[in-house]
Amino acid sequence: MATTEDPVRSTDPILSWYDSTRPMWIDLVGDYAGKELFLVEGDSLLRECFEDARIDFDDGFQLLHAVYVVERFLENLVKRHCHFHIAFFDEHRELCVPYGIARSHRARYILAREVIKRHLIHRLPASHPNVAVNSFPSLGSNLFQEYLQICPVQFVMTHDGANSTHKQALEVAEVMDKTVKRLLRGIIWRFNTHKLNVALLNRIEFRDAKVFTMIVESFTVPSMSKLAMTTNFVHEMSSAKQLLLENTTELKGTEFTVRESDIEVLEDIITSEDLSESSLLAGYAVSQLLKLKNCDTSMGSAFVLHNLILSHVSLSERRLSTITFDDEFEEQVVEFLENFAKISEGIVQESKWDNLLEKNLVERNTIDIVDGRVFRVVIQAMCDDTLKDIIPEAAKSKWSVICRLVLRLSGQGLSLQGSHKPESSSTAVNGDFDTNKDNLAVLPFSSPVFDKHLQQIHITADPNLHTPFGTMKLYRETSHWHNHKKPLNPRFVPAQHVSKWKNPLRLNQFYMSEMTAYAASLTGAKGKILEPETITVGPKQLVKQVAEKPSKLEKPEKGLKAKKDAAPEPKSQAASAKKGTKKATSGLSMKQQIVAANVEKRGGEGSDKAFTAWAAVMKDLNAVHDDQDRYIRAKDYLNGLDASRAQILEGEVYAYMLQSLLNWWATYCKSKKETEGYYVVALIWSTVQSIGNSKTLITKEIVQYVTKICNLLGITDVLGSLASADVNRKPSFTFKFPTVSKISMTQSEFQLDYCGPYMDRMLEAKPDPRVSGFVPDGWQRDVLDQLDANNSVFVVAPTSAGRFSKKYPRYGKGVWAIHTRDYRVNNPTGCQILVTVPHILQIMLLSPSNAKSWAPRVKRIIFDEIHSIGQAEDGVVWEQLLLLAPCPIIALSATVGNPKQFNDWLKETQESSGFKLKLIQHLTRYSDLRKYMYEPPKAFHFAGLGESYGVGLGLDGLTGFQAFHPIASLVDKSRGMPDDLALEPRDCLSLWKAMCRVQTEDYKVPETLDPAKALPPCIRKEDIFRWEKELKNVLLKWMADRQSPFDRVITELAPPEPVDVENEAPSTTSSVTEGATLDPLDLKSTTLPLLLQLHKRRALPAILFNYDRQGCEDVAYALLSQLVEAETRWKEGPQWKKLIGDYEKYQEQKEKKSRKPVKPSKKGNDDEEGGSKTDRMREESSDGASKYDLFDPEAPQAEFTFSNQQQLQKTELDKYVGQLRRKYIKEELIDLLKRGVGVHHAGMNRKYRQCVEMLFRKGFLRVVIATGTLSLGINMPCATVVFSGDSVFLTALNFRQAAGRSGRRGFDLLGNVVFQGISKERACRLLSSRLPELTGHFPITTTLVLRLFTLLNDSKGSPYAVKAISSLLSHPRLYLGGKSFKEQVLHHLRFSIEYLRRNQLLGPGGEPVNFTSCVSHLYFTENSSFAFHALLRGGYFHTLCVDIDTEPAMVLQKLILVLSHLFGRRVCREVDDPVEAEKIKRSSSIVYLPPMPEEAAALLKAHNKDTLNVFTTYVKTFAAQHIRGEEATLPFTRTPVGVVSVTAENGKPVKCNGSEPNGRTNFLPSLPAPHARSAFVALSGLGDEFTTIEDLCSSTREGVFLEAAVIPHLELHPDETRSPLNAYLFDFFKHGAVKPLEEANGIRKSDVWFALNDFSMVLATISTSLALYLGLGNDTDPEMLDVMGSGDAHENDVDEGIAPPTNTMAPTPTTQAPTTNKKEKVVDDWNAGEDAVVAEEEFKKSEGNGMGVSDDEEYEKLMNVYKAFRKLKTEFDEKFRAIWA
Repeated sequence: MATTEDPVRSTDPILSWYDSTRPMWIDLVGDYAGKELFLVEGDSLLRECFEDARIDFDDGFQLLHAVYVVERFLENLVKRHCHFHIAFFDEHRELCVPYGIARSHRARYILAREVIKRHLIHRLPASHPNVAVNSFPSLGSNLFQEYLQICPVQFVMTHDGANSTHKQALEVAEVMDKTVKRLLRGIIWRFNTHKLNVALLNRIEFRDAKVFTMIVESFTVPSMSKLAMTTNFVHEMSSAKQLLLENTTELKGTEFTVRESDIEVLEDIITSEDLSESSLLAGYAVSQLLKLKNCDTSMGSAFVLHNLILSHVSLSERRLSTITFDDEFEEQVVEFLENFAKISEGIVQESKWDNLLEKNLVERNTIDIVDGRVFRVVIQAMCDDTLKDIIPEAAKSKWSVICRLVLRLSGQGLSLQGSHKPESSSTAVNGDFDTNKDNLAVLPFSSPVFDKHLQQIHITADPNLHTPFGTMKLYRETSHWHNHKKPLNPRFVPAQHVSKWKNPLRLNQFYMSEMTAYAASLTGAKGKILEPETITVGPKQLVKQVAEKPSKLEKPEKGLKAKKDAAPEPKSQAASAKKGTKKATSGLSMKQQIVAANVEKRGGEGSDKAFTAWAAVMKDLNAVHDDQDRYIRAKDYLNGLDASRAQILEGEVYAYMLQSLLNWWATYCKSKKETEGYYVVALIWSTVQSIGNSKTLITKEIVQYVTKICNLLGITDVLGSLASADVNRKPSFTFKFPTVSKISMTQSEFQLDYCGPYMDRMLEAKPDPRVSGFVPDGWQRDVLDQLDANNSVFVVAPTSAGRFSKKYPRYGKGVWAIHTRDYRVNNPTGCQILVTVPHILQIMLLSPSNAKSWAPRVKRIIFDEIHSIGQAEDGVVWEQLLLLAPCPIIALSATVGNPKQFNDWLKETQESSGFKLKLIQHLTRYSDLRKYMYEPPKAFHFAGLGESYGVGLGLDGLTGFQAFHPIASLVDKSRGMPDDLALEPRDCLSLWKAMCRVQTEDYKVPETLDPAKALPPCIRKEDIFRWEKELKNVLLKWMADRQSPFDRVITELAPPEPVDVENEAPSTTSSVTEGATLDPLDLKSTTLPLLLQLHKRRALPAILFNYDRQGCEDVAYALLSQLVEAETRWKEGPQWKKLIGDYEKYQEQKEKKSRKPVKPSKKGNDDEEGGSKTDRMREESSDGASKYDLFDPEAPQAEFTFSNQQQLQKTELDKYVGQLRRKYIKEELIDLLKRGVGVHHAGMNRKYRQCVEMLFRKGFLRVVIATGTLSLGINMPCATVVFSGDSVFLTALNFRQAAGRSGRRGFDLLGNVVFQGISKERACRLLSSRLPELTGHFPITTTLVLRLFTLLNDSKGSPYAVKAISSLLSHPRLYLGGKSFKEQVLHHLRFSIEYLRRNQLLGPGGEPVNFTSCVSHLYFTENSSFAFHALLRGGYFHTLCVDIDTEPAMVLQKLILVLSHLFGRRVCREVDDPVEAEKIKRSSSIVYLPPMPEEAAALLKAHNKDTLNVFTTYVKTFAAQHIRGEEATLPFTRTPVGVVSVTAENGKPVKCNGSEPNGRTNFLPSLPAPHARSAFVALSGLGDEFTTIEDLCSSTREGVFLEAAVIPHLELHPDETRSPLNAYLFDFFKHGAVKPLEEANGIRKSDVWFALNDFSMVLATISTSLALYLGLGNDTDPEMLDVMGSGDAHENDVDEGIAPPTNTMAPTPTTQAPTTNKKEKVVDDWNAGEDAVVAEEEFKKSEGNGMGVSDDEEYEKLMNVYKAFRKLKTEFDEKFRAIWA
């Protein structure tokens, strides 16, 4: 996070710094923390909870309510899978007190702090042992620093001091508030400077299973300004602490010491009566106050008595109104409570007090030591003299004991007699006692499909609430609203104007061409380009299933059975004969016999031709002097051979490769540097293994050569079962054996250390006819078996495991389509394979028009990257799709943290739909990943890339690279070892050696783990997996034992020091010892040195992941600048001048030759240029090719480009460049492409991203700088992945997804993972992190309910719709990660229906009515869509838009203001620094969104109130039906409180032990117990009257599911939400500029396009919906109805502009078309005819009901609304497009 220098010079530096930060709004668990440990700052937690306005801390002193709020907050974190500790700091003691608290009340909060801290410390070890609570003196204390060493946390959660209330406070309180802000924000600054991000605790929102908050990123202060900044900040924090100390000195606890004599008395009392800590503390504190004369006897007696009563009454009895007294007596009560709080805090902090409790096993329950309302009732009763003889029997003995205690310690006795009778009054009103005022009736509703599921919901329907159905307008889907060009009603198909440039086929053909080119760059499992398959589609033909008779020219094909399950037949003579011979033609058709004869004839010729070609290649290879280069070229030649030639030449080429490698190894032996060349021996080992595994014929001579080489080198174990064929062909070259050395280690150690990447990886691999060109492993065949059985599968396998496609034996139409929101190719409902995104698939599955045609025919859905279900934004759509899937599914992912739990839920979803599902989990990668830390050089001078060298794997030995052993990351033993922490063979060896070195007598390494005993002679990867598991088992035992040598193992495996570059041989080009000094944290200056090293090792291509979009571009532009600058310097030197001079001479000579006299032709076939074509070609070839033929002085030179120019022709590159320029792509980005560097993130142009992907796969681009979007589902294999800089988005999930791009199956035997600009501690955390557990959302959203009714109603109750709804509602556990609470889900569903009924979106029978289209089409904006509907239904837009023709500016200004309150809502922090405030004031943005117009606000408040009433009724009715008993335990620690009232079946209290039930205290004027609200919250006097939806959801009683996120409402600022809204949409519409949005509004530049495009899509959707409602859907301009953001639409417009013109006539087919019946109409897809007939019939049956608007006046008003939105969209889009032009 970059900060300005202003804070250093500011008069208020801390506030100024904080206002300049740009926190990010983030899903805390899903997108950031995962399972990582974080720290909750204790006083921040308490401050946030104490700020709950419902807690009565003034008159009531409701300590237990405050405890409940804290526990509920912690419970919300834990149930959302947060992993955290809590830390309290003594120096932060006063920071827990909320804003505006009177000085006389502050002591209450300090006591509450101490009580809650002690409560958590003692209770959490039993209830939540993983949540540790610690207390430290200060942030800088040694204790806290030691804690961070033992338990390194990923981030800290703290409060930023922002006010949550708008109440007025005294001037002194405001000063204190600003002081507290400085301290809290100073804490944030301190954590940030220590590389810890901070999550804002007071910005937390709990939505479904998600936790959202703002993250303040850590930053690095430049060394020059660090000292000044630190000095200023520390000084200001010290001043703030001093000011806080001065204002709170008298508030500190009384300097109190528990005397030993007091301890003796207390122990004596405890032995005589079983007293709890609460009673003991109350009595002891009162005795000390009496002794100090700080209270009178009656007040102390009342307090002790009220304390005893608390443990003998239920919580429901403690809902009381507040009793207040006259001012004089009120002061006495307040003073007593203040003094009691002070002295009690002093007592509980004493170690003697804790020792007393521990020694005597006293129950700790001080959380309920005081209830201010009960205390006041007791005072009033004492003064009224009404307490005589009514003390509960169970409390009388304790009362006597406490009286004796007080008398012994203070010399004064307690009394039940009040001192005098003060004037008192109660806050209760008559309504508080009214128990019959609730009206729980609902509107009538009945739907046969839903009724059978809702029959268990017992609620009363009131017919008097019936809304006349006749006043409603039936809604009917008249168009595919995402594709307006295909109306559902076939009678109203609009005629389209077709011309050369405007043709429906034109854009589709353009996209088809793009897609074909894109697909052509894809690669398969073998690392080669996928071979395209052309399928010819003809008309359907009926085939009669009868046995075919052999034709006259054919014989029965006995050996060609098609059925895979047919019994194998004995091989005939033909079957056993060699393919292609005449002998094998027996039983073949005449055609096949001819083909076989030709094959036999050409067999010998093909072999001779292959060896002739190989001889020519060898001649060129022998001319290469470098053994390394010769080996590489030979290997490339072998890889490039087709299958037929590879079968002939494979053995020969392998032998030649061995000769080159042996010569190479000899050079190391000659120079006595054998250890440096062991990687060459590993290549020999690998080549020998390849020969042994070859399926081709290996001659005896080659086997003899191989055997001799292995004996010479001492690697005979690799020979294994190497055997030769009965072939005596003499090798094409003479093998030579130079003088070489044997390896100086055991063969097993050599294999483990150097040959790991080359080991055989096959795991139960067997050929399978169901896949082609690929040998599947066992787990992959299991997947195939499940697919054949028509079952669903959930596959969890690492990225490099290898995906494959199933080959089906049936022939059919292979037509495909693509349909996303902004990209469409072919007809999505007329294809066999549809590639789409979740949103579009959901629309198609819920479309009524598809319910009887397309949807029932879907045979399987593949969910790739299924872990996306955990995403905050779109995860709910994935979840809904899984619940609605009408067919078996295939779910794929490499990164699921809880696969078994997710599988259990997924299995239930499938079984409810009638399908079986199997989890298939494969844990091991095909290719290993080797991790490195990169330490950039201190200085660097770039003068060219130079030559690449080395073909060994890995980056060991390169300058600045340190290998990172995975086990070395386990520095925090409390985190355990991740299941997917994989070790490669050399890691296992080094681990075993390290464990052997540090083993002790008590901790021995079993001898069976010795690799010589544990592994076979020739080691396979399968053997390594077993050995690795056994090593880890021993290590895990050590890890769990503090006495073990585990820590010493970690030390042994720690990364070595960086490679010393001081002695590095000077390079003729670039240098890492000379040049400009580098900042190691500056990615822009350290990236080129890193890439240079990768280039040297041939470790390119590489992907650099930087999770900041702007950061990606900044690094790329810096690379471009450095390459261009270095090339410019080089061109000024003599080498370039000589090159240009020679090039110009060559051009002159070439031109002279072209002007030579024409030679006469002998044969008379001369052309204009003279000589025959053959003569000229011969002459040109005799001249020889020149290096200048392809030289381009204008192009980037080879030393200054990362591109591989051999992989792409210049004409092809020019084609890409031309396309990008027509897309207005920046020239800098095009220049980067020419230099082999691409940028890839979601904000880049789509065409540019495609070019980057294609050029990277083709091998031309070798460097791509990307965000995490590239790691999801995009085929981009690379040799090296670099994590370039840290980010909050670099999470456990994203790390694994991105790292998986390297070492992909078929490309690399080993993948490199490099950490650049990331600390070692952070790298350790990433490597040892665990994947987050997938959590879900509540899927039955109100919008989904409405869309289901639309599906059911408009499809006329189709079987598909009925099945979809039934399977959804039959699921026992809809909520992923939630419990099985079907009753709550159905109850919630019924009240969602009630909401829709009351808002006139559903009729009494479930008919969609009125503005259903608007809400349904805005499903992606829920709950904003319902707020919009409230304004639309309420007529606000009708009134506002009346003047759209006369005063358009005014109308649009108000309209954009209202919409800014509804859509794209972003909170905005309030600025405290005057400098920042002035900057905002000067900006063209107003930043803080003005209040919503009163008329609109009134409608939304009414809507929220009605919604609140509906869901309050839901809570009450559900609690009445399903919840039994009272709340008596706290939600987090499960601590019991009070007693539970025992009731009979009639609901009346029953007696206990012959007395009043539970010793019921009749004098308590209890208010009626609430049904919906928690009894803990009711302690503050609150009943079942709720003020907001948030109030309802956050205080419902235990056992009721209610999430604010799934209730259709929108909080209004400032009445219902604390944070002001950001006016970025309103501001942009006003000024149309990006810079103010970034600088003033705080929108990150990389996010601006997305934010504006999302809003543009909202406008497009509203316009579309209104047009459909008005019946304009088929006549309006297509652009207006195209539902996508204008940013996406602009790209499509450009595509349409550059697409080639299309002939309006049908193209002439190149092949003969099949004959068809001319009378039959040919449709454009296979089922269009059927769909059209169905749609036509349904339309005739409906007779057009519900179409159009009958009321002319209403129509005109709504037409004005439509005009206004269309105009707003047009103006907004014009400004949007202008900024990106």
